[in-house]
Amino acid sequence: MSPIRHVRGARPTTVGVTVTGAALLAAALSPTPAGAAGHPSRSTAIANAASVLTERAAALGLTPGQKTKVRDVIVDKDGSQHIRYDRTYRRLPVLGGDFVLHLAPDGSYRGATRATRAAVGLPTVTPKLAAPRAADLAAHALRAVNLGETLTKLTAKPELVVDALHGTPRLAWRTDAVAEDSLGNPVARTVLTDARTGTRIDAWDSLENASGDGKSLYGGTVPLETTPTASGYELKDPTRGGTYTGDAGNRTDLCVLVVCLDRAAAPVFTDADNHWGTGAASDRATVAVDAQYGTDVTWDYYEDVHGRRGIAGDGKGSYNRVHYGNAYNNAFWDDRCFCMTYGDGDGTQLGPLVSLDVAGHEMTHGVTSKTAGLTYSGESGGLNEATSDIFGTLVEFHAASAEDTGDWLIGEEVVRDGFGREALRYMDEPSKDGRSADCWDTSVKDLDVHYSSGVANHFAYLLAEGSGARTINGVAHNSPTCDGSTVTGIGRARLGAIWYRALTVHMTSSTDYAAARTATLKAAADLYGEGGTEYAAVAAAWSAVGVG
Repeated sequence: MSPIRHVRGARPTTVGVTVTGAALLAAALSPTPAGAAGHPSRSTAIANAASVLTERAAALGLTPGQKTKVRDVIVDKDGSQHIRYDRTYRRLPVLGGDFVLHLAPDGSYRGATRATRAAVGLPTVTPKLAAPRAADLAAHALRAVNLGETLTKLTAKPELVVDALHGTPRLAWRTDAVAEDSLGNPVARTVLTDARTGTRIDAWDSLENASGDGKSLYGGTVPLETTPTASGYELKDPTRGGTYTGDAGNRTDLCVLVVCLDRAAAPVFTDADNHWGTGAASDRATVAVDAQYGTDVTWDYYEDVHGRRGIAGDGKGSYNRVHYGNAYNNAFWDDRCFCMTYGDGDGTQLGPLVSLDVAGHEMTHGVTSKTAGLTYSGESGGLNEATSDIFGTLVEFHAASAEDTGDWLIGEEVVRDGFGREALRYMDEPSKDGRSADCWDTSVKDLDVHYSSGVANHFAYLLAEGSGARTINGVAHNSPTCDGSTVTGIGRARLGAIWYRALTVHMTSSTDYAAARTATLKAAADLYGEGGTEYAAVAAAWSAVGVG
């Protein structure tokens, strides 16, 4: 098919079928059950710790005005004990007063991990700043971070605490300010205020969340973090920047061709019992589960692996719109709404486009827009698309889903028998889709970006897995090289580290394939040294796809 003009700000992913509109496309000590034979029980560990506290109170900074309370107990396989405590001072909670006692199997003291080593003691626990004034300050702080929103039902409840987190311990008001925004969604902020001077010490978002689950279309039953409401729950995750999923209602006028940021056009999904979907596409909440879960695991991949919290790296969540249009074979990212939009597919060629790798792909367009900003045309456009395929694939592997296992096929879950092949794209040998380029030549720049991406996809597979045939999670892969060479892979983790470093540090909006080789070599040198195996592997993989 002929390429469809790309809408500025949107990031479609072409699937290669005729559609209307833009086309889609540690090893840690394991706890032993309390009371297991030969191991101390929880109660024994607590008793041992109590003896240690009595003997070592002064060394641990405990004074007669303080009390401790056990928060958690872990007993290792070898009987070592770790007892975590919270602390109060003159009946006030001590922020930063928590500590962990580490005991040997026989209960003897090994050490302690303390949140603060400062002495907790105050001349008075009577505040100079009145509670109502602390409440007003917190309410103002909540309004300030929700500038432009009309907040209703705003409440602010101050609690007197001892702050030992921010330098010398001091008396403070911890105030939880809670309200509803113009859409009825909860917003909340905790503000820590010096109870003597009224100076703000710190503030943070503090939405209460609930743990639920959902029956997804592609991933089985999955965990979900949601937000309680007066009548049930919203599919909104306060632990991941407030990311949520809304129902587009099969509309097509949702800010695709015009600038529009009206989130009310796709109201957030709600549920009464926090168990979402049925696992069948006929239940509108089912694909919402897939989309929300895909957002969750993409967020987790970037945070766990690259230390990036949120797509923009600012801790703020994006959002999803599902059930877009009718029989719509597309999914796309739009920078203007900072959101993902998913079609339901036509049911013949494609099903709902909410698989893990598609979700990871679309959200990565947001990462690219906030970092290198690769121009969405020519070779830089191919690199933009490949970046999304690379990280979408790494998200799928990172999720370790038993239902949607990791592989180097893009969108294999959404493809139906009528599509004519088993996936949207193949990263081991991109040309298997009939359109993508395996190897670079001067004509690559003239291809649609979804097909010129094949060169970088091929490079990424070779760098991670190596050339030749192999089976990964039950899926056959076979990656020949363009120059007949043999490439030895360095693993997916190092591929991800190198590409992320290159994307965020060394690539620019105009990076082409030659510059991408330079950028990834610099990244490999930054991370592993210029003379290392990784550096040599990057060079070999680029040469193997014709980028020398």
